[in-house]
Amino acid sequence: MSVTKEVKEKIVKEFQLHPSDTGSPQVQIALLTERIKELTKHFETHKKDNHSRRGLLKLVARRRKLLDYLRETNIEEYHKIVDRLGLRK
Repeated sequence: MSVTKEVKEKIVKEFQLHPSDTGSPQVQIALLTERIKELTKHFETHKKDNHSRRGLLKLVARRRKLLDYLRETNIEEYHKIVDRLGLRK
């Protein structure tokens, strides 16, 4: 259920701010979004997996905190990442 190394590298390259960037909020939000998408697919077949559901809720909360931080510090980057990931409807 975890993100493969190739997918993770692709996401990091797409969202990094400079060549050695791996921990900026944008990269972290993109990686968490990918993990959340995979877990939601998992729950389509495993509806009663409550232990993994708790982990999903923790991931969503962590992404929410990072998005709040990004909105407070750099509103333009916040809007860019929300549009690129399609988080708001």
